[in-house]
Amino acid sequence: MLGYLVRRYIAETKIKNAEEEAKRILEEAEKKAETAKKEVVLEAKEEIHKLRSELDKEIRDRRSEIQRIERRLLQREELLDKKVDNLEQREDNMNKKQKEIQKTYDEVQDLYKKQQAELERLSGLSSDEAKQLLLSDIEKQIKHEAAMMIKDIETKAKEEADRRAKDVVSLAIQKCSADHVAETTVSVVPLPNDEMKGRIIGREGRNIRTLETLTGIDLIIDDTPEAVILSGFDPIRREVARLALEKLIVDGRIHPARIEEMVEKSKKEVENYIREQGEQATFDTGVHGLHPEIIKLLGRLRFRTSYGQNVLKHSIEVAHLAAIMAAELGADVKLAKRAGLLHDLGKAVDHEVEGTHVQIGADLAKRYKESSEVIHAISAHHGDIEATTVEAVLVQAADAISGARPGARRETLESYIKRLEKLEDIANSINGVEKSFAIQAGREIRIMVKPEDVNDADIVYIARDIVKRIENELEYPGQIKVNVIRETRAIEYAK
Repeated sequence: MLGYLVRRYIAETKIKNAEEEAKRILEEAEKKAETAKKEVVLEAKEEIHKLRSELDKEIRDRRSEIQRIERRLLQREELLDKKVDNLEQREDNMNKKQKEIQKTYDEVQDLYKKQQAELERLSGLSSDEAKQLLLSDIEKQIKHEAAMMIKDIETKAKEEADRRAKDVVSLAIQKCSADHVAETTVSVVPLPNDEMKGRIIGREGRNIRTLETLTGIDLIIDDTPEAVILSGFDPIRREVARLALEKLIVDGRIHPARIEEMVEKSKKEVENYIREQGEQATFDTGVHGLHPEIIKLLGRLRFRTSYGQNVLKHSIEVAHLAAIMAAELGADVKLAKRAGLLHDLGKAVDHEVEGTHVQIGADLAKRYKESSEVIHAISAHHGDIEATTVEAVLVQAADAISGARPGARRETLESYIKRLEKLEDIANSINGVEKSFAIQAGREIRIMVKPEDVNDADIVYIARDIVKRIENELEYPGQIKVNVIRETRAIEYAK
């Protein structure tokens, strides 16, 4: 029992101590909680104070901004009021001016009607009649201006075309420069001495007659020392006679039988030379696949001349020129070169076959199976038919360039002067022409017209009339430029 009491006492004591400890802990906790609460409240108050200060500052800034905006709005409002006042004032002024303008307009209309009535009374024309007269004058003026505009457009187009054509042609001429020799209708054979003349004539002239009969060439034996002249219009026969006579002179045995032998030998040599010249022409131009007969005909052109221009060399030059221009323009170079080489083929036999050399050349090309394009270019190279292909046009141009360029062909001085005089006479016979000058070796004529008798529009018609008369009345190689000039001058002297 005592142990129980002791244990109970001990237990109660522990419980009491525990309660006291718990009470103490609780009081300390309450004190700490109260302290923490005060700290939190204090921090919250500080935070609230800080936020309130920031809010007050922001409010003050907002108020300042609002006040600034209000001031600007007030200024703008005042400015707008001033502008409205100004606009109203300007509107009033405009209304006044409009009334004044309307009043002035009415006065002008009245004055216009009075002037129109007075003009109708003075001129004797109604307003409709005057209007028609004025429109007629304006129409004439517009037609004149239109004619001048058309003329300017045509001139610019021609200048551009001429510039481009000159570029192509000049390039072709620069790349192709063939030499030409002036052939004549006589050949001179030198003799070792004058005694040889008697041997050539022979007894009773039998030797010279035999040689002339076999060759068809006239032998002229005159006072020219140590020389015999061979005369004939067939250059091949003249070449045969020249070779035969030179062989006889070297051989020394001159009699009819020997003459016949030498003539036959010379003919074979000339035939071989002709074939070689034809082959050389095809080699120089790079034209291959020609019929052997065409090659021989080309070789015959070596002995043919036109105005002193060797036709074979002319044909080679035309082939090169046409090929160069075709390359510049993107046309068929081989076709242009082939047609250019064969364009004067008919001249090889034009003295043996009837017809123009153009027709003969086309027939020969057709006979020896040339293409239709080549035949067409040959037929069209002198404008007998219209050229329908670019290559045919280029052959035409190359033929004109080769024949008309300075130094290519030869004319006698007399015929040259007559042609220039005739050219100037044609120009001087036109009404309104003051003077004319043939220049550029007859390839251009410059015509001065009287400015008081001829206007700018008339010079176009004068140029065309002169061109038509030149084409109808003159024969000339290449083309002739007609340049009509109208010039008005005003000269004064300051004293």
